[in-house]
Amino acid sequence: MLQERHALSGIYQSLYELRKNIEVAIVGGGVCGLTCAVALKRRGVPVQIYEAAAHFGEVGAGLGIGTNATRILDNLEVLDDVLKNSEQGGGSKSIHASWAAFLDALVQHIDKDQVHFNKRCIGVAEVGPKPSKLVITFSDGTHASADVVLGADGLKSAVRGAVLGTDPFSVVSFSNTVCYRGLVPMEVAKAAGVTRSYTERPICYVGEDKHLIVYPLMGGKLINLVAFSANYEAAIGEQSLPRDEPSVMPVLPDQLLDEYKAFGSEVVTLLGCVKQPSKWVINVVYPPLQSYVKGRIALLGDAAHAMLPHLGAGAGQGIEDAEVLSILIGNPQTTLENVEEVLKVYDEIRRPRAQKVWEGSVESGRIASGHGPSGNSVEGLRKDFTGMWDFVWKYDLNTDVQAAVRTLEERCVFVPRSRV
Repeated sequence: MLQERHALSGIYQSLYELRKNIEVAIVGGGVCGLTCAVALKRRGVPVQIYEAAAHFGEVGAGLGIGTNATRILDNLEVLDDVLKNSEQGGGSKSIHASWAAFLDALVQHIDKDQVHFNKRCIGVAEVGPKPSKLVITFSDGTHASADVVLGADGLKSAVRGAVLGTDPFSVVSFSNTVCYRGLVPMEVAKAAGVTRSYTERPICYVGEDKHLIVYPLMGGKLINLVAFSANYEAAIGEQSLPRDEPSVMPVLPDQLLDEYKAFGSEVVTLLGCVKQPSKWVINVVYPPLQSYVKGRIALLGDAAHAMLPHLGAGAGQGIEDAEVLSILIGNPQTTLENVEEVLKVYDEIRRPRAQKVWEGSVESGRIASGHGPSGNSVEGLRKDFTGMWDFVWKYDLNTDVQAAVRTLEERCVFVPRSRV
């Protein structure tokens, strides 16, 4: 028995060395891609990041991260940096931060030689005999190769095309929702006559087919406003928009005020402080993907399941994807020979969870815009929203990871640890 234990320990050491030789490429350097890179690096997996822009940056003012995602960030030892950058106190269970603050915190944990800018992916293909390499083609005519390619390149993902085997835009659909965004310094709002404090928690103003979310950034120095307007008479995907139409565009302040003039003097005064509002067309991945994986190519974040923002859960789901992928790829038993089976199990574990959150984000938007089952009264809203976030925030991701490992053991991809 002792000899068998030593033999199996030697096997695990050999498997560990094989796993370290798996080269991973992440396409996309947003929050999701960088979180995945940090997580893989911590587990000893070589990774390279290919970002389309000339530097790290996300289009957007602020984002919310719930307790499910903050637990992951804490485990990766990046949470304190995120809290520091967003000027929030230590121990926060939920975060409201600017995209820039979030990215800056993650970048501190990335080596410069891991990152390649101005690399817009236009395709991924398998090249050569087994074990073949995956070759990423960029718009500048250059190429890069890897054993595993992870597509964290957002809603307009080119990597998605390699997974679908068809036009990656075939599943990009207009959600029938637009939103207006803006940032207001707290001092400016007070000087304009805004009397309500927005420094403690998010506040939602509800109206028919419209609602506004207002929450603080940078320790209350800034107010982030997101004002939604939706058409609930049409189904998602029923209306299409020209592909070349920009999803973000500037609008005049008067247009913003006209849209929400019925919301009362407090809201109108606050919106009047937005000097450069922008209008966002919200597209989603719909119909849902039948798989996030093809061979040694996998999708995560918005590339896999871009959703409406009404649960504040889109970024958090991408962070969950990144954590599960990094744990499974970083497992000592994952090798170049079995990594395809490992990615299949990632898909089986993550897709139902992310899709349920996707559906919850749709329902949450309907409720906030007066279309919930209990109506638009305060009592009706309270009833419909009760428990809405429990599935998102209180989820035990460790249970999914353990289930994934058990599945791999049952399929004889991994050797059961109980035998060591």
